[in-house]
Amino acid sequence: MVLERRHLAAARGARPRRGARAQRLLAEYLFAHSPAHRVQAETETANLAEQRALEKAGFTREGVMRGWSFRDGRYRDEVLYSMLRSDLHPPGTAPG
Repeated sequence: MVLERRHLAAARGARPRRGARAQRLLAEYLFAHSPAHRVQAETETANLAEQRALEKAGFTREGVMRGWSFRDGRYRDEVLYSMLRSDLHPPGTAPG
């Protein structure tokens, strides 16, 4: 099972550096409460803060999906990230 979450636009006034923690907590929750093997996320190529947050949270950048989304009258490229259940607690490490 693969779970996908679409990126959310950051609210104005949102506190910086909280995105990575939120991404990590969401992934942990999804793995704890579903049989999912993979969680994936995508964000526009211009959203560098979101990309940094996903990488800091432990997601792996897989590549750019050209022309993936349509917003404001044009197609936009998106970056695909994923986390596998095994990425959360690699073999030989204890949960938590």
